[in-house]
Amino acid sequence: MSEPRVSAEPLRTDRLDLLPLRVEHAEEMAAVLADPALHRFIGGEPLSPDALRARYERLVAGSGDPAVSWCNWVLRLRAGSCLVGTVQATITADGTAEISWVIGTPWQRRGLASEAARGLVAWLEQGPVHTVVAHVHPAHQASATVAAAAGLTPTEEWQDGEVRWRRQRLPR
Repeated sequence: MSEPRVSAEPLRTDRLDLLPLRVEHAEEMAAVLADPALHRFIGGEPLSPDALRARYERLVAGSGDPAVSWCNWVLRLRAGSCLVGTVQATITADGTAEISWVIGTPWQRRGLASEAARGLVAWLEQGPVHTVVAHVHPAHQASATVAAAAGLTPTEEWQDGEVRWRRQRLPR
């Protein structure tokens, strides 16, 4: 029997509100994610507001697999009351969460991704998650810094040209 689905909840860090993703976030987030440089390591290109809205509709609808939960948040910087990025976690019934993050170019180099990732990992570990993983391109030093700040360490495992980073919680 699989664990019940996990749903994103509002979270708060020192400077950020992590708000569960809504379709209505697409227009503002399209501007946040508009810099093609954000796709240097992950591929693709910035999405238009309409394309991002369609993607958010799929994400909000959730995974078609009852053993998989998709939890997605937008990051609101309280000081500017604006959206600055996203974090997400794909949680499987075996207690593993695969996480990722992105911060819009104007807000980078402020520690916001690390802050959001730490908050996300802390929240995940309060629930059924015992293993957190992230995939980081070996040339993406900023993402490696975020993964390390969230308590993940690099492994010898690779997937699609990226290093798998892992954090394993000891059983309670």
